[in-house]
Amino acid sequence: MDEDDSFGKSDLGAGKTANVEFVSANPTGPLTVGHGRNAVLGDTVSNILEWQGFDVTREYYFNDAGRQMRILGQSVEARYFEILGKEFEFPDDGYKGTYIKDIAQTILDDLGVDLSAGDSSFKEKAEKSIFEDIKKSLLNLGIHFDQFTNEKTFYENGEIDKLLSELRDKDLIYDKEGATWFRATALGKDQDRVYIKSTGEPTYRVPDTAYHRDKINRGFDLIIDIFGADHADTYPDVLLALESLGLKTDQIKVLLYQFVTLLRGGEKIKMSTREANFVTMDELVNEVGPDVVRYFFIMRSMNTHLDFDLELAADQSDKNPVFYLQYAHARICNIIKHGQESGLELGDDFDSTLLSHPEEINLIQHMVRFPEIMELAFENLEPQIIANTLQELATRFHKFYGQCHVITEDRALSNARLALITSVKVIMGNGLKILGLTAPERM
Repeated sequence: MDEDDSFGKSDLGAGKTANVEFVSANPTGPLTVGHGRNAVLGDTVSNILEWQGFDVTREYYFNDAGRQMRILGQSVEARYFEILGKEFEFPDDGYKGTYIKDIAQTILDDLGVDLSAGDSSFKEKAEKSIFEDIKKSLLNLGIHFDQFTNEKTFYENGEIDKLLSELRDKDLIYDKEGATWFRATALGKDQDRVYIKSTGEPTYRVPDTAYHRDKINRGFDLIIDIFGADHADTYPDVLLALESLGLKTDQIKVLLYQFVTLLRGGEKIKMSTREANFVTMDELVNEVGPDVVRYFFIMRSMNTHLDFDLELAADQSDKNPVFYLQYAHARICNIIKHGQESGLELGDDFDSTLLSHPEEINLIQHMVRFPEIMELAFENLEPQIIANTLQELATRFHKFYGQCHVITEDRALSNARLALITSVKVIMGNGLKILGLTAPERM
């Protein structure tokens, strides 16, 4: 009770800085459910680090220089000429969502009918429009970023050329069959990696290595990348290149998460961004609310595939784990209010020895572990540890409430039990805050 909203905090990261890169979706379309787990994991991990005293920079890195962005521009361009009634071939692998037509219409309204094929405005306007929507979608989940970094920067400032030159000087890149290769076999890997394709287009390894060198040079004590499981075989190449240049990479932690399947009525919802067959984050938030979205994305280990059951998420009963937690918090607030209306006063003047019922002891034993749980969540960078702890706390509270009346004719016992549930409220509130959820006082 005394520590209130500081209970569970520590100074393990005091004086240290951390960079957490997450989401990092290219601005080719709305944020989808596929991006949602990354977004919520990244923001919650950032909260955990801040709870441990770290000064955290939340960073969004995006590719605005590659093939996907060119296809985006071509897709908008095709829709622009389509609106004008002109024949124009739509790219075979273009983006087909209605948002492409909306952007094309906006360009037509703003810039008129005289744009030529290949005009840079198509790509530039599309990127800006989509990025504005992405930022709004993230804010709907309570997520903000301190820095946005784009891939193009590393071409414009010469860092890409510098990287390739240094690797070539070390005989770690070579040319073969019209492509440029990274000599990974010389560093213990089973095969060399393509750095620049025969088309002249760099693979992700080149700008990503330059980007990570930039983050290292910024002096962060801890650098965290949150990637989908499909990066499991590829991110080590970036670390290998950095180490070959003599850079320390011990401070880089890569968290890989499994992907999400949306279920409705027990049936899987198939999604494809390119085919515009997807559920956006905004649609999901509008359907079940931001608290539910955030909790569902972190309630399982990131190493586990997540089935997001829309019917369960919308359920307003104890079956829904978010409802279960928030209802416990609201119930405690109501009991405390009732106690105050009955003339009881909250404070330090209570006799803790009166708390001897088995359910009271169970509750206390779980509560005192909260700082330890927070440290465990930090050490493992696993938000679900906190979620599981809160579920257990809510369960123990409900059992206590079912067997122990808080407001009784025994004033001393009532004061002690009010102090007990106030402590539960503090922990519940702190845990929900770390997870990015609200702690309602009434439901």
